[in-house]
Parts: sequence; C-alpha cells; structure tokens
Amino acid sequence: MPTERIISAAAATPQDEQFNLALRPQTLGEYVGQPALTEKLSITLEASRQRGEAMEHVLLHGPPGLGKTTLAHIIANEMGTHLTVTAGPALTKPGDLVGLLTKLQPRDVLFIDEIHRLPIALEEYLYSAMEDYKIDVQIDSGMHAKTITLPVQPFTLIGATTRAGLISGPMRSRFGLTHSLEFYSEADLLSILTRSAGLLEMNAPDMPTASGSDAVGSSALGAIASRARGTPRIANRLLRRVRDYAQVRHNNTLNPAVVDEALQLEGVDALGLDELDRKYLRCIAEVYEGGPVGLEAVAATLGDDAGTLEQAVEPYLLQIGFLARTRKGRQLTKAGAEHLGLRLRLADNEEALFD
Repeated sequence: MPTERIISAAAATPQDEQFNLALRPQTLGEYVGQPALTEKLSITLEASRQRGEAMEHVLLHGPPGLGKTTLAHIIANEMGTHLTVTAGPALTKPGDLVGLLTKLQPRDVLFIDEIHRLPIALEEYLYSAMEDYKIDVQIDSGMHAKTITLPVQPFTLIGATTRAGLISGPMRSRFGLTHSLEFYSEADLLSILTRSAGLLEMNAPDMPTASGSDAVGSSALGAIASRARGTPRIANRLLRRVRDYAQVRHNNTLNPAVVDEALQLEGVDALGLDELDRKYLRCIAEVYEGGPVGLEAVAATLGDDAGTLEQAVEPYLLQIGFLARTRKGRQLTKAGAEHLGLRLRLADNEEALFD
C-alpha cells in the first residue's frame, strides 16, 4: 500500500504545498466556486473597507483541500493587510497566542488552521481579544498573582476546521460569519485547472473555451476534473503528475489519451478511485459478502488504521454512492459492485455479478 495517496485532499509534502501556493488566486474575483460564500464575503469586505474597520471574524469548515487557507490569503489581500498563519496544535501555551495577538497591526488577519485543536485554556484568551480587543494576562501565581491587561489592535480572526462539531459553543458564537465549504462541481474544477494550466504554460491544444458538462467531457483538463473528487487541491496535484508524464513521454502534448495513460500509471481510475479505495470495496464484497460489516473488522483485514479509513477513504465512497453506512455496519451498494464488477449478495443468499 503506498504511503502517499495522490488523491488525498491533505497537503502531502512541503513541495506540494509550495506548488499550490504558486497557483493560489489572489483576489475574490479570481476565486472559483463557493458562490454563496464569495457573495457574502464580497459584501462584508466592501463594507469593512468603506468604514475603515477590521472585517468580522470568519469560521470556515469543511473537508480538506477546498480552499479555506486560500480564502484567508484572499481576505488579507482584499483588505490590504498582513496575514499571520498558524495552527491549533502549534499553540500550546498562553505565551504563544499572546505573542501573535500583540504583534498584529490594525485590521490584520490571523488565520488559525485546525482551530478545533486549540487548547481550551487558550480559547479564554481569544474570547476577550475577539470581542474587546484586549487580553488579560496573569503574572505569577498564588498570593502574589497579578493580572495585567494588554491591548490588541482590531483584527480579523479566520478559523478553519475539518471537524466543526469539536468547536465549543462559546468559541463558535464569537464568529460573525460561519460557512461550510462544499465539494466543487466538475465545471468549477475545469475552470480552476484551465487557470492553473495557463499559469504553468502547459501545451493543451484542446483547452476548453466553453463551460459546463460538454467542456468537461471533451477535454484533457476535463478528464482530470472528473477524477479530482470535487477537490481543487487534488485537481492541481493530478495536473502536476500529468504535466510531468506529458513532458517526458509525449513532448509536452496534453490530450485526453495522455491523461488516461498518466493517471492509469498512478492507479487512479475514471472516477478518481485509487488502489486503496478498490481494496476497501473488494474487502467488503469478497471477504464479508457485501456487508454489513464493522469498520474495525475491515481495518483489521486490510491491515490499516480504522481512523484512516474513516477519514480518508469512506467520505468519497459515501459521496458517490458506492458505500452505505447502516446501523449494522458498512455495506457495499449495487453501484459500487457494478463499478468494480464484484459479486454482491442479494436477498435469499442469491448472488449476482455486475459486469
């Protein structure tokens, strides 16, 4: 089993993240997708600029790779201010957070990724900073303890999380704008890939000029978009792998056949499933007769971690209808069996083979 999944939505390596940074849109006008969110942000940003105030605090939640960090950079650029980036696990003691907050300039943006992993003790400091722009810091302890109040410049906190349910109620209530990011349509992914291919100066003779399902189905970039699992980060990663393959094997020429060859080499099929996805589905179909079966049993059979399967494999299989979660466990659907040509147990122990 490979240690790196090309269709993983998480940033795999620093080089991967640097590649994404180079393709990241800089303004809200360049950002593709999430129309409801971008409309709300455009109104809020314009109002904040007109008043000369810091924008209200924003909480973004949703699966990884959908653009939460990108939106934080865009908001800072639109406000014309500095962006400070950190993560919940990196803030372990009050001094870490106090140091960040006191260095912020007026209307600056503080982005905290994985904010659900911020220690509860540090949340208390954020409450007064977000509402009153001040921090109460305790000096010493016991009978000699003193509390000093440090002023904080008006700033915007942008919190990002993949697990919104783990954020405490008091923290959630202090965000003025809360939004869940959705998976992208193939048409939106095609627009993103077209922009990325242009920035990379890729040779794509069939670069789509139209939008919509026809363009997705008829172009090389559309072939990548259909495999990207609704996630821009995956789309750009696939584009990079295809670009390398086209450069070495096809003199930098990009077409649907080249895309198929490149991604077949990577083990990614037409729906964006990789070998781990297929092993998971085959395990349920062949070992457990289509299910239902418990996640721990599947993980033990595959020799993998149950948490990894639940977070990295199951969401997309559920999204495309190949897997069902029942009270008795995980169960393969007819669509999943048909895709892989697997045997699926039917009523009265009858079996059917979907080719």
